[in-house]
Amino acid sequence: ENVQFEYDSAKIRNSEYARIETVATYLKGNPRSTCILEGHCDERGTSEYNMTLGERRAEAARAHLLGLGIDGARLFPKSMGEEKPLDPGHAESAWRVNRRVEFGLYTR
Repeated sequence: ENVQFEYDSAKIRNSEYARIETVATYLKGNPRSTCILEGHCDERGTSEYNMTLGERRAEAARAHLLGLGIDGARLFPKSMGEEKPLDPGHAESAWRVNRRVEFGLYTR
């Protein structure tokens, strides 16, 4: 599941920790797997700002996974900015789902 964020924030809420812990459990059980952490934003803000915010979100999720004992060499943060919305709408209901980190799990 995706980790959701508040508007203009890269702080992971306590309610989102279980989602990251699920990824950590998977990675611990699959030592040949790696993870791309994609940081996404809603459409508000400039493209440059959203790329930076997406990076901060991806790095926040990476830091939490590191704290759970996952080797950083297996984690690849990447900002997607506002370029790939889950919901193309222009209201809070869309923006809420677009502020996220997605986990792409791959096995070598």
